[in-house]
Amino acid sequence: MSLDSISIETEYPEVLRILDVAILHNARLQLNLKKGVIYYIISDEELLEVNKSSLNHDYYTDIITYDYEDDEDIDNNEILVSWDRVNENAITEGKTSVNELYRVCFHGILHLAGFDDKTPQQKKTMREQENLLLDKYCST
Repeated sequence: MSLDSISIETEYPEVLRILDVAILHNARLQLNLKKGVIYYIISDEELLEVNKSSLNHDYYTDIITYDYEDDEDIDNNEILVSWDRVNENAITEGKTSVNELYRVCFHGILHLAGFDDKTPQQKKTMREQENLLLDKYCST
């Protein structure tokens, strides 16, 4: 599924029914990103392997963002999302999988827009920005 600037690659048909690429496109425009984004929605095990091989991190994560905004040789940014983590996080946070999937997708483009989440204050700011995007684009 794709729109000019947003593409979703996944083996999970339910994800394609959930995500509206127009919402992700509009959020991307709002954040003034120059390049498009390819979202890869994959399993925990697949993302763990990427986390190990690319970042030397031996733990599960919900998202890995590859920022190519300033790389002239690469056309699109890439965001890898664990569908398994999204569903687990939804349960833990008492949210729906739809809400959590959009939250994580927004989290990735916020990284591309320059937001970080390494410190407690940065995490707080990141969560506030995620919530603003959720309220604006997913408030049904």
